[in-house]
Amino acid sequence: MADFFFPDYVLEQLAAFGGVTLRPMFGGHGLFKGGVMFGLISNGELFFKIDDSNRPDFEAKKSQPFSYEARGRKIAMSYWFVPEDVIEDSGNLRDWATKAHAAALHGRKAEVSRPKARRRALGQPARRRR
Repeated sequence: MADFFFPDYVLEQLAAFGGVTLRPMFGGHGLFKGGVMFGLISNGELFFKIDDSNRPDFEAKKSQPFSYEARGRKIAMSYWFVPEDVIEDSGNLRDWATKAHAAALHGRKAEVSRPKARRRALGQPARRRR
């Protein structure tokens, strides 16, 4: 099975989700849909973006977050391991991917709104759009 390429397999399994692309990053791959990163592949493992809406799915499967070491500390991210049984069932994987994409969109909206709130908290005027 030397020519087995896990990222290609994941894309094949996500075909029904549609429009998913891979981008190499940090020695792995990011999974994107509509310009939004909702998953990552690292060391032959798939991780999806989580938030409070899909966290119970991952916890029920005893999943763990993606983590890495930096400056002697373990850093956990909001991407959690997708179990093998989910990956092998393309319909189930599509459902998990849909929720992960929604979590990524939700997180993106929260990031956009934070700078305004921070400027206001610091007594600075909000930037105006032209």
